[in-house]
Amino acid sequence: MPTFSSYDGTTLAYHVEGSGPVVVCQPGGPGRAGTYLGDLGGLTRTRTVIRLDSRGTGDSEVPSDPATYRMDALVRDLEALRAHLGLETMTLLGHSAGANVVTLYAAGFPARVERLILLTGLVRAAGVPPIGMEEAYEARSAEPWYPAAVAAWAAWDELPEDASEEDIRPLEMAAAPFSYGRWDAAAAAHAAAGRTEFAPAARDGFFEGYVPDRDAITAKLAALTAPVLVLAGELDASPTPAAAAEVAKLFPSATVVTLPGSAHFPWLDNPADLAAALAL
Repeated sequence: MPTFSSYDGTTLAYHVEGSGPVVVCQPGGPGRAGTYLGDLGGLTRTRTVIRLDSRGTGDSEVPSDPATYRMDALVRDLEALRAHLGLETMTLLGHSAGANVVTLYAAGFPARVERLILLTGLVRAAGVPPIGMEEAYEARSAEPWYPAAVAAWAAWDELPEDASEEDIRPLEMAAAPFSYGRWDAAAAAHAAAGRTEFAPAARDGFFEGYVPDRDAITAKLAALTAPVLVLAGELDASPTPAAAAEVAKLFPSATVVTLPGSAHFPWLDNPADLAAALAL
């Protein structure tokens, strides 16, 4: 397992799989180790996929300063990784919350981005709001798991701010089917793995104190000449395809693709269409 020393001396780990042109992957969660990305639906057959474990997650070291968990601070880890790999430019893929980090990286280092891929990510870093979440949930009301999942969301909302992980996890698991295009054994195993893949401190620190400024970020992104691909799941609640279209407006130009039958993890729901979209 390769490692590197980031800008503040924190030792971070990354995992390399596949062959071909390099794709650097920033996982989401936030605060989830990169293991959950798997091979991204077979992307490793044609690309060298580098999955970073963000600080404090997976095999990466816990930082001495908790403030460095925030998404804008994680940008510096990506730049340190690029320098460590010896890449002049890199193709960046950010999944879910990771889309915030790679977008902020593109705003700060536009000349270092060869291609930018935002995979089912709502860019709250630029103030993009959720759109149509309730409608997306309601659209799945015929699913057998729906009543229990809705009840879990309601109970989760009632928990106090200092609720323990033991209180949260059962509700999180009951609501997990919303994140998958189909709730089967593979989806359940993927959701259950989150019990060991999440780092609470990294999760809680990701948004802490961050104030979005869409105008400022969009102005910086105006210098980005690299192609941008925004991928949405047809059944995803955050981002919905409508929200993904708003994300695309952050960039001078971007291609938006909606993956049929997919929710938040398209490499499980629809790997063939995801592979075809990534080849664009």
